[in-house]
Amino acid sequence: MSFRVADADGLVDVDHASVAVDSDNARLHELGYKQELNRDLSMISNFAISFSIVSVLTGLNGLMGTGLNFGGPVSYIYGWPIAGTFTLLIGLSMAEICSSYPTSGGLYYWSAKLAGPNWGPFASWITGWFNIVGQWALTTSIDFSLAQLVQVMILLSTGGNNGGGYRISKYVVMALHGVFLLIHAILNSLPISMLSFLGQVGAAANFFGCFLMIVIPAVATERASAKFVFTNFNTENQNGIHNNFYIFVLGLLMSQYTLTGYDASAYMSEETKDADKNGPQGIVSAIGIAVIAGWAYVLGITFAVRDIPNLLSENNDSGGHAVAQIFYEAFMSRYGSSVGAVICLGIIGLAVFFAGMSSLTSNSRIAYAFSRDGAMPFSSQLQKVNKQEVPINAVWMSAFVAFCMALTSLGSLVAFQAMTSIATIGLYIAYAIPIFLRLTLGRKTFSRGRFNLGRYGTIIGWISVLWVALISVLFSLPVSYPITDQTLNYTPVAVGGALILAVSTWNFSGRHWFKGPIKNIDDSSKEYA
Repeated sequence: MSFRVADADGLVDVDHASVAVDSDNARLHELGYKQELNRDLSMISNFAISFSIVSVLTGLNGLMGTGLNFGGPVSYIYGWPIAGTFTLLIGLSMAEICSSYPTSGGLYYWSAKLAGPNWGPFASWITGWFNIVGQWALTTSIDFSLAQLVQVMILLSTGGNNGGGYRISKYVVMALHGVFLLIHAILNSLPISMLSFLGQVGAAANFFGCFLMIVIPAVATERASAKFVFTNFNTENQNGIHNNFYIFVLGLLMSQYTLTGYDASAYMSEETKDADKNGPQGIVSAIGIAVIAGWAYVLGITFAVRDIPNLLSENNDSGGHAVAQIFYEAFMSRYGSSVGAVICLGIIGLAVFFAGMSSLTSNSRIAYAFSRDGAMPFSSQLQKVNKQEVPINAVWMSAFVAFCMALTSLGSLVAFQAMTSIATIGLYIAYAIPIFLRLTLGRKTFSRGRFNLGRYGTIIGWISVLWVALISVLFSLPVSYPITDQTLNYTPVAVGGALILAVSTWNFSGRHWFKGPIKNIDDSSKEYA
């Protein structure tokens, strides 16, 4: 769209997009940074990247068994909208801050500005490291879950667990994980215009995939009743937990685990047109649409649930993969073939693939920004961009770290799950820190942007902080009794270890040289943003 303005030579045509980009670049200059990345993303493209990472199909594909085990239909039919509502409030609080500080630094930059000069560097350091480690863990878990999904697809394609099917080894799963990361790194080396298109394809795959899966009950010859879907509360689990409230809380975590990664819209701000409006809208819309699509998915697929203990049994044909077993039973009952189940899993796999791609995109941008401010090892190399204006070194480093994190699975899945648990709790802690600082140290200095919550910002912010505090405790509760080295919930160990490491490196090193975001408008300048 263009419009006409007057200058010394009369009326001239001005393109609206050009004006928006100029305004974006000027705002970034005010924040202390020069424009180095290609600003080519629309609001839809920005949203698509976050929505692809949230990826309802990715989260529920791996966590449906958790919901069925702890509470069954009641825990997620009602738990999903509960978790979704509070997640949306967190997203609104983050979006308001994003509108004021539309930079790739995202959360850690927000913390630095909101905490003020005295506490800013420390707050920025802690937020940044929780954020980037959480991002790496998220990419690791997404691509590893894709490799495990391929494992199940091969198993069902070759006859199933009880029909002589072939189950690939953990080493092949690890190799597949590496292949997917390699492909994602190659794709993320492309110009942002190509990633924008692929991100939109991924968002479409996730959205339509959710609603396509709703037809599964129509395929099944036997379906659950509405009474079962809306009232069945499964208290029979092999984890030694019998308190109904405790069971519901653990089932609720399935929903909260799934709803993460929407902060990607903030990290893409320096590549988004009209970033102080479109970045925040990307965050909020990714959550809102994911909540709607996710609830439709769990509601629809639950009508195909028949025998919960069998779905969770490692001796079933899918090897204990609940969603795959639901598909398998539905298509076998009607057609006597598993082909339809494998196709459905392939659709989910496509969504997971794009989730991994977008997650690596988000990883690389926060690594680039954190390195630009000198906070990471080899910062001088990781902050470099290539001729396509892509932070190429940050892309490949992030893929390498995600591969290394998954190597723990070869020794113990318990250790791997402990490491990747920080993907959720670590990220939510990073989400809460700037919101808390905006309500406390930054309450008088915070200047609202174009997207703001007005007088409701404070109450929404406090609800968001309290919810993160609550789920941080819930994520740390034991999930099985008696507690042994194999049943212990290692989440508090992993998060506590990350916190100790971040604080220790700050005390022994970071505090002596890291002063927060550094202006790079003038390459010779070391003035702090």
